[in-house]
Amino acid sequence: MANPSRAFAALADPTRREIFERLASAPSAVGELANELPVSRPAVSQHLKVLKDAGLVVDRAIGTRRVYEIDPNGLGELRAWLDRFWGEALEAFKAEAERDAPPTATPKRDAKNAGVVRKLRTNTKEKRR
Repeated sequence: MANPSRAFAALADPTRREIFERLASAPSAVGELANELPVSRPAVSQHLKVLKDAGLVVDRAIGTRRVYEIDPNGLGELRAWLDRFWGEALEAFKAEAERDAPPTATPKRDAKNAGVVRKLRTNTKEKRR
């Protein structure tokens, strides 16, 4: 299970963020990641441990290698946590917009207004004559 505080702390490091983004593209072994990054293999292993402890990645053994990939459950929990705030922000925006918005038109009111507009136009034309 991903703890939001630990997940954000783990992703705060630019190297871990880069590793996480690479794993989002495809699962990789430590050696593959180390070859693509300007850090040592042991450093990549330490970064992966932090990401794993934060619930963001999982590993599995394939032969003698450990292949890491994004943990969809941990990422889903983090997203649900963030979505909670997004939902609250959208509801607050909606409430504010509805509070400031003019009353919505109804078909009956629109028909009545159209009649008034026609009457005003007719009266204005008669006055011009």
